[in-house]
Amino acid sequence: MFEHLQNRFSFPKETWGKYRKNFIRVEVPAKTILLKEDEISQNAYFIEKGIVRAWYNNDGKDITFQFFMENTMFSSLESFRKGLPSMVSFETIEPCVLWQIDKTTADKILEEVYEDPKLRSEFMDSVFERVFDYMKHFFSFIKESPQERYVNLCKEKPDIIKRVPQHYIASYLGVTTVHLSRIKSKILKEK
Repeated sequence: MFEHLQNRFSFPKETWGKYRKNFIRVEVPAKTILLKEDEISQNAYFIEKGIVRAWYNNDGKDITFQFFMENTMFSSLESFRKGLPSMVSFETIEPCVLWQIDKTTADKILEEVYEDPKLRSEFMDSVFERVFDYMKHFFSFIKESPQERYVNLCKEKPDIIKRVPQHYIASYLGVTTVHLSRIKSKILKEK
């Protein structure tokens, strides 16, 4: 994990040594809720192994909004940074190895990041990557058919197709599992 972060952010080595001790390694089974919708986030996570999904409740229906895989950091940004109730829940899909950092410690690290223009830029770029991913997913519901969304997901994120249960993929694409099966059958017939 630290090698991945070190490659992404240009902290000096001595700074990494100082930060490293603030991350706690946790192993959690599949179907573990890490944060519930409407709770205030007290932790951010880095995924060493496994998959986590972000989802929200829409009138009793579970809607998958995002997937996070290895070498990804995640938290409910608005909740973690601003102390607001989280708009989503986070749940492990597979057994996961996570590195957890609490808000107080993360805030201290971010203070140092903000003081260095290069680090601040690298950090903001990583936040914007996530925002752009959300925007792309949102606009896909406006511009693309469910079949096009599925084909794009297969091309851009094949690990999700291989590792995530179909009912979560269907929810993420905004279709039922039956509709997803029809899409997959249609694609196979067209080949």
